[in-house]
Amino acid sequence: MSALSHTFHLSSPAETAALALRLAPHLQRGDTLLLKGPIGTGKTFFARSLIQHLLNTSEDVPSPTYTIVQTYPAHRFDIWHCDLYRLTAADEIAELGLEDAFETALCLIEWPEILGKTTPRNALRLSFEMAGSSGQRRLVISGDAVRWGDAVEAMRERS
Repeated sequence: MSALSHTFHLSSPAETAALALRLAPHLQRGDTLLLKGPIGTGKTFFARSLIQHLLNTSEDVPSPTYTIVQTYPAHRFDIWHCDLYRLTAADEIAELGLEDAFETALCLIEWPEILGKTTPRNALRLSFEMAGSSGQRRLVISGDAVRWGDAVEAMRERS
């Protein structure tokens, strides 16, 4: 498996949303995005922008912080948006039905560290961090070059 990695510098929420929109056409059933980073770095905003685009709606998409999982029936596949922050052990993953969703849905996983051995092998990793005092963010995207190379290249071409 050959790896790829690319860093994006995002100076506004609009740039974050635009990046999510450029990724959307490349997503399919069985894909998993692992959204990692401290609180307030843009994980949920990115996921919300992506979900709204895939659902073709501007309706509110709530954070799954308290529900742990929010599901959405999209045109091509279901979307599972998960926030694992409140889970305490990897065995709780099975109770959510997440392992089945990894095969049948698009899964957006915030706080993916809890997944442990259940982390999908071909997941796309998105690591968010603050990059300055003016609200800028740095997003490092990494994953398998064969599966994700075209998607990351399309994201780079327009940034």
